[in-house]
Amino acid sequence: MAKVGVILSGCGVYDGSEIHEAVISLLALNRAGADVVSMAPNMEQTVINHLTGEPAEGASRNVLEESARIVRGEIQDIAKVDTTDLDALFIPGGFGAAKNLCDFAFKGPDCDVHPEVARVIKEVVTAKKPLAAVCIAPALVAKVLGDNKLAPQVTIGTDKDTAEALTSMGATHMSCPVREFVIDEKNKIITSPAYMLAGNISEAAEGIEKTVAALLKMID
Repeated sequence: MAKVGVILSGCGVYDGSEIHEAVISLLALNRAGADVVSMAPNMEQTVINHLTGEPAEGASRNVLEESARIVRGEIQDIAKVDTTDLDALFIPGGFGAAKNLCDFAFKGPDCDVHPEVARVIKEVVTAKKPLAAVCIAPALVAKVLGDNKLAPQVTIGTDKDTAEALTSMGATHMSCPVREFVIDEKNKIITSPAYMLAGNISEAAEGIEKTVAALLKMID
């Protein structure tokens, strides 16, 4: 049974993991018989009111605790994860990937990545294990691997400004429709646009499910 790590970034599209993307990914992995190891950084986050889209004044939540909501409490602090136990890695999107796992949402190409998130990504890719990321999460991958001169090929769909930001971080951006995915064979990376382009949950699901299937097929 393949053991796949899933990095979550909170709970909710505006300040954490995009819940549709996370659940679709987890369901696809489970249906394929994979053993999922969910993880998230143990850190505080700012909170967005999902009714208004505005910051929730005075509110603070913990990324690990919020991520636990999605996986019914079955989650680890990413700092304690041993990547030698993993066969592959999957990163759903949502603004948490660009606010909590890194600060791309605020600094763009000059962003910093949470050190434990960077460690897990680098260790998985260095070990030639496959990695998949959807929605805005490929920006995180681009930063980590671009800094290590691996020049990953990734997609966030077709958004010109975001694509240029990824390119400036050392990645090669490939335009991709919502229901498809891009494979970087050299670095064993699979990416798909999901809600960067999706107009509804079924569009996001088709691309994510194909991405999960490609990820598991790439495991040695």
